[in-house]
Amino acid sequence: MPTFVYDVIDTSGNNVKGRMEAESEGAVLSRLHEQRLHVLGISEHKTSALMSIGTKKSVGIPKLQSLVVFSRQFATMIDAGLAVLKCLDVLEQQTKDLPLKAALGVIKRDVQTGVSLGESLAKHPNCFSKLYVNMIRAAELGGILDTILDRLSQFLEKEQEIRQKVKSALTYPVIVLVFAMIILFAMFMFILPTFKQMFSDMQAKMPPMTEALFGISDFMVHNWYVFVFAPLFAFIGLKQYAKTSEGRYKLDYFKLKVPIMGELVLKLSVARFCRTFGTLLSSGVPMMRSIEIVAETAGNEVLTKAIQETKTALREGSRLSPPLVKSGLFPPMVTHMIDIGEETGRMSEMLVKVAEFYEQEVDATVKALTSLIEPILIIFLGVIVGFIVISIMGPMFSIINQIH
Repeated sequence: MPTFVYDVIDTSGNNVKGRMEAESEGAVLSRLHEQRLHVLGISEHKTSALMSIGTKKSVGIPKLQSLVVFSRQFATMIDAGLAVLKCLDVLEQQTKDLPLKAALGVIKRDVQTGVSLGESLAKHPNCFSKLYVNMIRAAELGGILDTILDRLSQFLEKEQEIRQKVKSALTYPVIVLVFAMIILFAMFMFILPTFKQMFSDMQAKMPPMTEALFGISDFMVHNWYVFVFAPLFAFIGLKQYAKTSEGRYKLDYFKLKVPIMGELVLKLSVARFCRTFGTLLSSGVPMMRSIEIVAETAGNEVLTKAIQETKTALREGSRLSPPLVKSGLFPPMVTHMIDIGEETGRMSEMLVKVAEFYEQEVDATVKALTSLIEPILIIFLGVIVGFIVISIMGPMFSIINQIH
């Protein structure tokens, strides 16, 4: 995206020069007029290869916790009366997150040259999402940077809290399942062949169940690479398929249809939609721009398509709730609350309340899912171990009877 140099007179009558990235000169002019600035001149800035080294985009993605701390500390310093440039300098020095530190160094230099904070953040999409950038832009226009940064830190804290709950709830079952699979693989590869050899040497009569078990063991011994590489290739194949638009949509649709897990994914998506939308509206971001950002950050292609269709309906003069109802994805409570918010002019407040409700629902669903997964795992492992034990004990009893 090209960079333009502008010369303007601000509302106080001061001459101000700066830079801005935009699609065209007209887009720059439009943004400057939105900020109530009198434009004296705009020209495209040609960046040399040497200069581009100093403005290179940051590489890597910072941790969510680092962004939470950054936003909270930034808000505190702005509220205390520190200049933006001084805040960035302090935050760059004290952050230990390398991608964020690198980004802040470039952002600080951009702000020094007259680029707005929002435009500077927009150059680092790996660090700052479109939600973050647009809220900062709205904050700069409204002169409420500390308030918006505080809202952003609260939003990111909620996001981190939900992720942590889901992650911690599923960690134990996943570890148990992986460990059990490793043990079973070892049994079929090393222990069962020993029993088979022993029974063959003693000419023990083996029932069909035992023969089937040893048949599986033989197949695994001679084709072990299938069980090692097939899951790896399947995972890589799914990852590649998920990079296509069709693949992403179908996989996300499948996630929503999986029993129990689909309900959790939907509640997570709805909670994120409501909190993001509500945070943007309460921060002064226009409705249409908020809808665009929510669609881009939905995290589920099926939901994204429904939100984009809602945006189209809004442009045609529709209210917000009817296209959401038509999509069939949003629960009645959500659409009714949005409808009430439209009628009363308290949309952002209603969306935040719905988000809080569904975040609690996510917490309850995760706990229920965890309590359900554990007995299922125990039953699954019990059936397999029981099958192996019974299959082994049959020939052993036959050998004992032959000895007596």
